Amino acid sequence: MRLDRTFAAIIAASVATAASAADPAPVGQRIEAALAALRPTVQVSGRAYAARSLAEVMREHRVPAVSIAVIEDGRIAWSGAFGAAEVESARPATTDTLFQAASISKPVAATAALALVDQNVLALDRPVNEQLVSWRIPDNDLTRAAPVTLRHLLTHTGGLTVHGFPGYAPSAAMPTVVQILDGQPPANTAAVRVDQRPGTGWRYSGGGYTIAQLLMADVARESFDTLADRLVLRPAGMLRSSFRPLEGARRAEAAHGYRRDGRRVEGGYHVYPEMAAAALWTTPEDLARWALAISAAFRGEAETPIRAETARAMLTPGQGDWGLGMNVQGEGEWLRFSHGGANEGFRATLVMFPRRGDGIVIMTNGDDGAPVMGSILQAVGRARGWPDSAPRMIEAVAVSRQSLEDVVGRYASGEVSVEINLDGDRAMVSLPGGRSEIVPRGNDAFFVLNAGFEMRFLRDPATGRVVSVSGAGRTLARIP
Repeated sequence: MRLDRTFAAIIAASVATAASAADPAPVGQRIEAALAALRPTVQVSGRAYAARSLAEVMREHRVPAVSIAVIEDGRIAWSGAFGAAEVESARPATTDTLFQAASISKPVAATAALALVDQNVLALDRPVNEQLVSWRIPDNDLTRAAPVTLRHLLTHTGGLTVHGFPGYAPSAAMPTVVQILDGQPPANTAAVRVDQRPGTGWRYSGGGYTIAQLLMADVARESFDTLADRLVLRPAGMLRSSFRPLEGARRAEAAHGYRRDGRRVEGGYHVYPEMAAAALWTTPEDLARWALAISAAFRGEAETPIRAETARAMLTPGQGDWGLGMNVQGEGEWLRFSHGGANEGFRATLVMFPRRGDGIVIMTNGDDGAPVMGSILQAVGRARGWPDSAPRMIEAVAVSRQSLEDVVGRYASGEVSVEINLDGDRAMVSLPGGRSEIVPRGNDAFFVLNAGFEMRFLRDPATGRVVSVSGAGRTLARIP
């Protein structure tokens, strides 16, 4: 209870904002008004949703801190930090507080790889095994038919395993990159292998980006973190950012991560030797600088950190609406690139409209940060007139209590598991990204409110018992 009171006091009292000196009032007032009137991004028809403040939404989802940078007309127009970087010490978050970018590390790392392509050190379509020195992707019939290339790694089309990484407590033994790729102790994930023909389908793979990390280090003959700093972070003006683990005074500048139940992550945060996939420490303003640099190169206005033609290739969507490092959708002035991030105790999102010079970066230090970020994104987007900024409305279908009870249980496949239980007359699912209500849409079909996808439950024809659930491209078996 004491921690709850401390948390509430921090949220109510700790607000740090920095507005553009050129035009602070209109931008600041607009953003603050948006943050005072947040609503869920997905709503059920017939339910009433009152506008709520950012502090209220943060409390509901037990997210101690939120840091935001808003980009308008090709500049960082506003930034603000709210809440606690560390709850236990009541240390407030500021716009200089470091957060884990999690998977937003990937497009920044992809930029480093593309800078090496610009320098003719790497080639997008050359088999990576021809340039890897300290390790090779094990050959099989799939790779002999279609060797894995850098393009495959950056676009998640290499047919590679290992979706993501849980990281390591700061006190734990750290594996080498080769140990990670081979799934050897002390690595805590499976070996990264090709089990689908490269180029034939899109499947997200942090394992693929870890191969890219090793590839860059091998060809440049320097550590990946040093290479990324030289090729991307400093040229983009990301002077507070780094891929290397925090040391010394930098630890006091970092937010600590928190679980959905309010507990702090062991040691404050996890460490990720899978640097290219998940290790970037940064701020929303620094990520905004990277997004502005990529946008300027895309428009042909700059060639740092990558050339214009390279930036245009980076923002050309392919399988899965994925470019060379990030999701790419829309067209014309509403072309946008985006990426999300989910590490232990941290959630982040970045959206950028490169032709307009508009965008937003949101970073949080809570496992349930996704719905908080979604509400902020839509509210700011509505204020700016961005597309897809209205709540999505869905129709619920009435089902029996027994139908709800039938789906209760735990479901798992490999490293992914979910749990479904009842909260009164509503079904709830605990996902890796947070807890969400699932709304009935028909027989054994439910919509996940906070994640925006449908789950379908499958029954054993003989017994009628629910045996598995499918959704978001995965099928999970029910655990007895």
